[in-house]
Amino acid sequence: MESVNIIQFLENKSIFVTGATGFLAKSILAEKILRIQPNTKKMYLLVRAEDTHSAMQRFLNEVVEKELFRVLREKWGDNLHSFISEKVAVVPGDVSEDNLGIRDSNLWEQMLTQTNVVLNFAATTNFDERYDVALETNTMGALRVLSFAKKCVNINMILHVSTAYVCGEGSGVITEKPFYMGESLNETCKLDITAEKKLVEEKLNQLRQENANEEAVTSIMKDLGIERARLHGWPNTYVFSKAMGEMLLCCNKDNLPLVIIRHTMILSTYKEPFPGWIEGLRTIDGVIIGYGKGKLKCLLANPDAIFDLIPADMVVDTMLMVMVVNANQLCSADSILIYYVGSSMRNPIKFSNLHKFSYCYFTKNPYIDKNGKAVQISKGTVLDTWAKFQRYMAIRYLLPLKNICINSDRKIKFVLRLAELYKPYLFFNSTFDDSNTEKLRMKIRESGLEKDAIIGFDPKCINWEDYIINIHIPGLVKHAVNYS
Repeated sequence: MESVNIIQFLENKSIFVTGATGFLAKSILAEKILRIQPNTKKMYLLVRAEDTHSAMQRFLNEVVEKELFRVLREKWGDNLHSFISEKVAVVPGDVSEDNLGIRDSNLWEQMLTQTNVVLNFAATTNFDERYDVALETNTMGALRVLSFAKKCVNINMILHVSTAYVCGEGSGVITEKPFYMGESLNETCKLDITAEKKLVEEKLNQLRQENANEEAVTSIMKDLGIERARLHGWPNTYVFSKAMGEMLLCCNKDNLPLVIIRHTMILSTYKEPFPGWIEGLRTIDGVIIGYGKGKLKCLLANPDAIFDLIPADMVVDTMLMVMVVNANQLCSADSILIYYVGSSMRNPIKFSNLHKFSYCYFTKNPYIDKNGKAVQISKGTVLDTWAKFQRYMAIRYLLPLKNICINSDRKIKFVLRLAELYKPYLFFNSTFDDSNTEKLRMKIRESGLEKDAIIGFDPKCINWEDYIINIHIPGLVKHAVNYS
């Protein structure tokens, strides 16, 4: 790796981004790059919308008008919108469609000529998404983005955003290795992506012939996704479809530089553009807020389990560094770079610590309910095995079912399904080897960028107690939930 200059690299570059209204995409593009390098040539942001006007309105409403843009708004004032209109082209489209759903042929040709870097963020992250939807977005969508990148005449690289949990439920140290086509985590069952697509098509045709309503189709396709995922060794449809997407990228990339980012559970920003920014409840956040509101009387997790958490801006900075270092690198067809972005290797945090920090925060800053009363929380019952959780649910809810109304019964079944989906992560027993990412950190230290506060993604600098109590939970309360 030669000398690193992120500002210089981004100057006069054209970057194409899918999933542009998602949390990470808007953090990396719609904010950080515009903030640190206003001389970027053009950012093409793919947004799901009917037309260009609708796409731009969605981008303005869901990105520019958010508090995330506060720093840029202070810098540019009344000129912010004109600056954005000059630097950003919002493109209506969808990775689940041919040609990414882009219907403007002139714009398509312009993008193929100008694009230097392709960043694929587009994904559906629902653990039990409909199998047909997950396949088209997470699996085939990745292949469609790659096809676009290979047609770009001035392409430097494609960066694909995946998840660390494509590893399944393995234990020990998870290494930075790519998947090969047809690889299955269940060694007794060969994976054939073409056969999976055919299976989905046949099932949908059957349901149409039976005149099944949309609710029934959704339920059946969700169940099919979980069934196929577990058959091949993955715990849910999300990580299964993301793993297949990686396979297609690795198998079809030819000599195009390809980098895959596998991040762990993302939390609010650590520093940039300001501490505590987050949007929506992400992964473990629903548990934290549910606990603070007094709705969670029991906590299902191994207290000694390591929760691999990472602030969003550290993921963003890793991506920027990966772009600079790997763009235009000569690589063979079988050369794939994987970067894990997490904290379990360098600065692990246990569930017991997260529980303690959450208890500390909500005892000092209690949730105020709709009646204006402060909710008093207890430390709760920690159920450290799945068997204990099942017994707890049976004794507390399932045995006295005759006293429970139908709606309550449905709610209990929903909770049980949700717990089943999250179980692999609440008892996760692996550490992610981030050697490639550590090499980037070493480059940062050598270049002096850390001192300039341009970029930084070393989880060792995080004081988890201070960050969770004073930054992350207050950020959730302010930006992600209705707390009063």
